[in-house]
Amino acid sequence: MANEAPAPRFAAVGAGRMGRGIAIAFAYAGHRIALIDLRPRSDEAWQTLRAEARAEIEGSLSGLAQLGVIEAAQVSAIADRVELVPAAEAPRALGRAELLFEGVPETLEAKREAFEQLNLHCSDDAILTSTTSSILVTQLAALVRKPERFLNMHWLNPAYVIPVVELSCHPGTDAAVLERTKQLMEQIGKLPVVCGASPGYIVPRLQALVMNEAARMIEEGAATAEEIDKATRYGLGLRFAALGVVEFIDFGGCDILHHASREMSASIDKGRYAAPAIVDRMVAEGRLGLKTGSGFYDYDGRDVAAYRRDVLARTLGMLRHAGLWRAPADKTQP
Repeated sequence: MANEAPAPRFAAVGAGRMGRGIAIAFAYAGHRIALIDLRPRSDEAWQTLRAEARAEIEGSLSGLAQLGVIEAAQVSAIADRVELVPAAEAPRALGRAELLFEGVPETLEAKREAFEQLNLHCSDDAILTSTTSSILVTQLAALVRKPERFLNMHWLNPAYVIPVVELSCHPGTDAAVLERTKQLMEQIGKLPVVCGASPGYIVPRLQALVMNEAARMIEEGAATAEEIDKATRYGLGLRFAALGVVEFIDFGGCDILHHASREMSASIDKGRYAAPAIVDRMVAEGRLGLKTGSGFYDYDGRDVAAYRRDVLARTLGMLRHAGLWRAPADKTQP
């Protein structure tokens, strides 16, 4: 029929929280997406799940509307782009998708069962991804037919808000598949970053250290939760929103990290604070960052003054966003 909606090119497998967030991200960007439940259910159980998924999707979009991000009238139209698919209809939906996101529970057995279905029904040129946060891509690749079209894709919650998606490839992932995946994600406003097949991706590995240390500080009585949160929101977090972590090392100087690590490893905990060998090596080689022209980044030929102004502008922008920027006093105070 002429007015029939186009079949979804994308599919999220697993109708839980992550699948719903991914579905919203694509629907928000104007795409139809299939949200597929692979578990056989009674009609009553499916209708319950379907209603829960639709309510959560509409509720999340309504939250955006209340904040002025979208118009209230757009909520239903965006939600309607998500096609909720029961297990009986999954083969057809899987077969027509070009990019799929597996988001079933975090057990190897659940992943194996899901990929048995994807292997059976997905087209040979479909790109398959897993949203796992804990299972290595090298482990899951063995479950995938034509593993060259497979990689892990870790979304950060809420999936429809946070731009970064972490792509983890195994040695056999086709370079063209990675590039195509990046392009598709960029088209919906995401910012893909690529990492190797190592535990924790990038963000979870870094944030776990910060969160555990915050909990230890409370346990030790070093600071209250309120003071730690104030310090991280308007100190640590504000600075790292303006500069990347590695950029921050170079900007201040690798020697600063080297000396701070030495002192805290001696006074707090050697295992947690000892600098890695790469930091010690860079200090020994005089590669301290911006001030020596080379660090984790190469600054040869770069306009350093312009770069410093850019960093200052980013930082001031974050201050203004936080409502903490103050104009200078117009007279001397006694």
